[in-house]
Amino acid sequence: MTDAPSDTAPDLGQIEMMAHEAIDALPPPWQAAARAVLLLVEDWPSDALLDEMEIDSPYDLTGVYDGVPLTQKSVMDQPHGPDVIRLFRRPILDEWIDRGNVTLRELVTHVTVHELAHHFGWSDDDIAAIDPWWE
Repeated sequence: MTDAPSDTAPDLGQIEMMAHEAIDALPPPWQAAARAVLLLVEDWPSDALLDEMEIDSPYDLTGVYDGVPLTQKSVMDQPHGPDVIRLFRRPILDEWIDRGNVTLRELVTHVTVHELAHHFGWSDDDIAAIDPWWE
């Protein structure tokens, strides 16, 4: 898949494919654990999520991690469900258009890696080693 201009905006499946490609491109030690996180792509964050995060505009949230970071998990914990990353297509597309200096694939990769950073408990330096855009 390319980032070539098209007459239509990328759909949910295309954004999801880019996010999975970002996971596949992670260094091998991180790939299996990243694939264990449920990845969902939705058009918009819910009003309840925006309220919970005290975010006024749905355009201000491109992705969110919902789960317990690996650095905080214990074998003694009761499972609460799968860890989930939600990417929000419309805010991602809006940011991509506003920026105008990155490809959509680069932005989706950046958002995906940022959310995975919450799951893995990565520092800013850890993120920068995997996602050069973070520097």
